[in-house]
Amino acid sequence: MHAVRLKGTAKTLRIGKVVCLARNYSDHIKELGNETPEKPVLFIKPSSSVIGHRETVFIPDFSQDCHHEVELAVLIGKWGKNINAKEALAHVAGYGVGIDMTLRDVQNDLKKKGLPWEIAKGFDTACPLSDFIPASEVADPSNLRITLKVNDQLRQDGSTAQMMRQVPEIIQAVSEIFTLEEGDIILTGTPAGVGPVRSGDQMTAEIEGIGQLEIQVQ
Repeated sequence: MHAVRLKGTAKTLRIGKVVCLARNYSDHIKELGNETPEKPVLFIKPSSSVIGHRETVFIPDFSQDCHHEVELAVLIGKWGKNINAKEALAHVAGYGVGIDMTLRDVQNDLKKKGLPWEIAKGFDTACPLSDFIPASEVADPSNLRITLKVNDQLRQDGSTAQMMRQVPEIIQAVSEIFTLEEGDIILTGTPAGVGPVRSGDQMTAEIEGIGQLEIQVQ
């Protein structure tokens, strides 16, 4: 799945890059013992890491600690560079549900060595995404309940109101570093409650008013 669909329309957008914002919820920062960043912490997942609703995450053999991180996903619909926050929402085509799958043991080892995180974040199947709903159908992306269950057990339960940087500010910050193009996706960070999944688990991620994403783990 290297394209995403806008629900209720005939439009399909080919995925470009997936830009992810780390450490955007203070409770999540605390649970991992990280420092609060002064500037946005960004990393990229390749489009080859994307899978869709009711597909399967395959945990690589080299990891024993794969974690779920539910996130609001923002689909870019218009080219932009150095976008002002006041104009940022005009560049959004839609919103979806994403899960940032993370090989926590691999990530921690790489961080200790001062090396990039991409192996832990960008492996095949590391970026489950739902279909997107048009931005016009989301009155306020900054106040949506966001949850994730594993085998019907609630793990993450937060609100996008808890984000330290909201969507317009995120788009401004990302576009100062990376030119944003139609089909690019931004993952906006995860609330507290992240934890491990194992082969055989079923994840259900949901964002109020946007949709649900069901994913198997193997």
